[in-house]
Parts: sequence; C-alpha cells; structure tokens
Amino acid sequence: MLRIHRYMIHAVVLATAMAMSGYTAIDRNFLSNMHAAAVTAAAAEEGLSVGDVSLGRESLVIKPLSIPTSPLVNRAPIVHIVVQGDTLESIGQQFNLPWREIVWSNPGLRMPLKVGRSIQVPPVPGVVVVVRSGDTPASLAATYGADETTVLGFNGFRGPRLAPGAVLVIPVDPAQGPNLSTGVLADPVEPGQFLCPIPGAPIIQQFGPTSFAVELPFGGYLHFHTGIDLLAGYGTPIVAAAGGKVTAAGDAPYFGTRVEVTDSFGLVEIYAHMLQVNVAVGQEVQQGKTIGFVGSTGLSIGAHLHFQLEVGGMPTAPGPLIGC
Repeated sequence: MLRIHRYMIHAVVLATAMAMSGYTAIDRNFLSNMHAAAVTAAAAEEGLSVGDVSLGRESLVIKPLSIPTSPLVNRAPIVHIVVQGDTLESIGQQFNLPWREIVWSNPGLRMPLKVGRSIQVPPVPGVVVVVRSGDTPASLAATYGADETTVLGFNGFRGPRLAPGAVLVIPVDPAQGPNLSTGVLADPVEPGQFLCPIPGAPIIQQFGPTSFAVELPFGGYLHFHTGIDLLAGYGTPIVAAAGGKVTAAGDAPYFGTRVEVTDSFGLVEIYAHMLQVNVAVGQEVQQGKTIGFVGSTGLSIGAHLHFQLEVGGMPTAPGPLIGC
C-alpha cells in the first residue's frame, strides 16, 4: 500500500513537470514570434498582424507623430560678409532677393562694396530696420507697407513699445511694395520696378564706356556714360521712375537743370538736362508723377533726358525700365 502511494506521488510530480515544460515552450514560441516581426506604423494604421498579435486602429499601439523634414523659416536678419567679387546683384541672387532690398536694409551703403564689410539681408522679401527713437509698430508698418500685427508677430513682440536700437525684419508684400510716409503706395504701377521716365521713348545711349568724347572720365575709362539717354522733344513730360522724396532740384554742373529723387529703397535717381522743374525739395512724389519737362541744359547736345541711378554715391546701371 505504501509502495502504491509512493508511485502515485511520483506520477503527480511527473505530470506537473511535463505541464510546466509545455507552458514554457508556449511562452518561448510566443515571444520568438513577437520579436520576429517589427511593429510598424503601417501595421497599426492598416490593421495588419504581427506574429500572434493583431494590430488595428482600436489597439493600444500609438501611431508616431509626423516630424517636419524641412527647416522652419528663419526670422532673424542674415549677416553677409562681403568677399572679393561681391556685387549687389550677386548678393541678391545668392539670397533670392531684389538687390534694391539689399540697399533698403543698409542705409548709407557705399559703393563699391568693401571686402570684409557686413551687410544685413532680410530672410524674407522685405527690409531690415534699426528702430529709432519715436518709431512705433504703426509708423513702421505705414512706412514699409506692412500690417502692424505682422511687424509685431514676425519679430516676436507682445506689446507696442519698441526699444531704440532694436533690429527688426519687416516682411513686405512684393506685389505691393513700400509706402511713402503719407501711407500711400510709393510704386503703385510696378512695385519694386523702375518705370520709364518717358513712356515709349527710345534709348539712344546706354550706361557704360563710350567713344562719345563729350562724356567725362569715370571708373578708369576715358569716356564713360553714367546713365541712359532717352530721346524726346522739348517740353515732353518726365515722370518719376519710382516713388520717393525730392532731395535736389535746380541747376548743377554738367547736368544743367535737374531733379534728384531718393526713392523708397534709398536709391538716388537723377533726371538731367531739363527745361523746367515741376517739384520742390522735400516734396514726396509717387511713381508716375510728372517731375519736370525735357530740355537740353548743361552738358547736352539736343533735347533728351539723361536718367542716372546712384547707389551709395556711385552711378550704376538701372536695369530694365518698364515702358521704354
């Protein structure tokens, strides 16, 4: 009897061991299946099976968040250090901006560009501005043709007070352009572009070196034409190529009767050999406004307009003129 009882105990122990061995094998098989396949976002999204586990929208597997792959827009001014060979045009091309905005963001810029000089460049179409005493978001917005909330929001300001000396970036809609101080559009016809001062007039002399002996030496050349000449009859109206403020009017050596307009980007436009001036110093003029009439005063042979553009006191080619 005792022997039978002992056999029964051995049988129970053996059965228990076999059962535990089976459970271990099941667990190992389950875990190996789980490690054999990766749990992917696609599985969670589409309801696929991974090993012995079914995944779906109602499961506890959390879909990964989308991470941006492109950098956020930089809102700080870009500082460019001038290197050998840099020009306003090349810098503008490098940052995909019109070169007029480079001048706009650097008042007092002198030409030619000096190697090693730092230049402020806006990271978006617009202008870099150093706040002066008395400037407010509203006044800056009115000057540059932007919205006041844009001035504050783009630069991270929570209130209307601006500290003198603070550097701001003011985005400007290139389809609208800058404003005059009165708040009206400076360039309503072709924002950011120069109009032909005499619409439809032929250009009879281009900017650059010339064999025309009447032209003065410049830039190492014996004769150099520092602007473009437009042919027109006496008394033909001359309009402002871009909106700005009249900074000179009257007689000047070589130019004769002339008008100078410093436009909203800080470029100086000179209209020379006039018969008569139609504006006064300090007056703001909008693009397309009549500023005078064609003549042949000063160093001139026959009626025509000499149109000259200066950047930092240096004559430069104005580029295409809308309407010439």
